[in-house]
Amino acid sequence: MWFLYILTWLSLAVQILFVTLSIAAALYYLAEIIEEYTVMTRKVVKNMLVVSCVVYVGLWLFESFPFTIIAVGLFTNLVEFSLLRSFPFIELTSPNFIGTVLLVFVNHYLAFKYFNKVYHTFAEVLSYFTLCLWLIPFTFFISLSAGDNVLPSTVQPLLTPNPDHDVLSHYMTKGKKKRSVLLTIFENCKDFVMPSRTKRF
Repeated sequence: MWFLYILTWLSLAVQILFVTLSIAAALYYLAEIIEEYTVMTRKVVKNMLVVSCVVYVGLWLFESFPFTIIAVGLFTNLVEFSLLRSFPFIELTSPNFIGTVLLVFVNHYLAFKYFNKVYHTFAEVLSYFTLCLWLIPFTFFISLSAGDNVLPSTVQPLLTPNPDHDVLSHYMTKGKKKRSVLLTIFENCKDFVMPSRTKRF
């Protein structure tokens, strides 16, 4: 009996390891795709925001969710729509980004407060959190450094405006010096887990 119990915990550890590696690989792949296809990513995020708004309206009409949760959720989507105007260039110090982060916490607080009072199955709660609270902010998170490798344009906001710097010089000093932060983290984790062999001649 005790031997099978130990095997159960060992198998659980192996399963957690496989799930963690799978999630890391998926995030790395998604970050690569977002950096490669920023225009398509912007359209996808825009459609996700529209679907999220429809979901909020449906929850209000058919599930009698509190108006406060619906109003704050729709306002959050409106603020996230404003982030798309300069996508993939998102400044972490911009009022829109800071407001989005704060509204994510407010949405979670309201959701926990509501589901603590009104019973819903775990699957229903998870579906609400996934579609309304996690999906879009997570997409913006893995898109944060997608603008690092985009070709220069006049649409790109300069972090430190200077009349002496044109778009090309800003791109050469800012854009090409560093790789995506998220991809760098993933690549370091990959090198730590699976170190590459050095060739011998």
